[in-house]
Amino acid sequence: MSNAKPLPLLDPVGEGVVPCCPPLNERPITAEEAETAARMFKALGDPVRLRLFSAVAAHEGGEACVCDISDVGVSQPTVSHHLKKLKEAGLLTSERRGTWVYYRVEPSVLAAMGRLLTGAAPAAG
Repeated sequence: MSNAKPLPLLDPVGEGVVPCCPPLNERPITAEEAETAARMFKALGDPVRLRLFSAVAAHEGGEACVCDISDVGVSQPTVSHHLKKLKEAGLLTSERRGTWVYYRVEPSVLAAMGRLLTGAAPAAG
């Protein structure tokens, strides 16, 4: 049984995905785009959440069992709380397998985050 939900950061278009927001140097973002991006950045603004997100993203195969990523200096209930917040922000998806929950960062999320921050090349002028 999968608990995967569509990621609010992304909008499916045809076969690919398009980030919620244009690169920051392309045009001013709308209020709606800012809300979506702010949820993502707010979730990553906590050091424990950032460590958990990194642990999942860097784990072999791009997914990690909660049992493999819980050593971040806080209790297991706190780890679960932070993972829930990352899921709510659209940064992680999860799937229950038996008694364990596996988390993953979709490659499209990392690509969208990178595109938002690195931006388009400045126009030559």
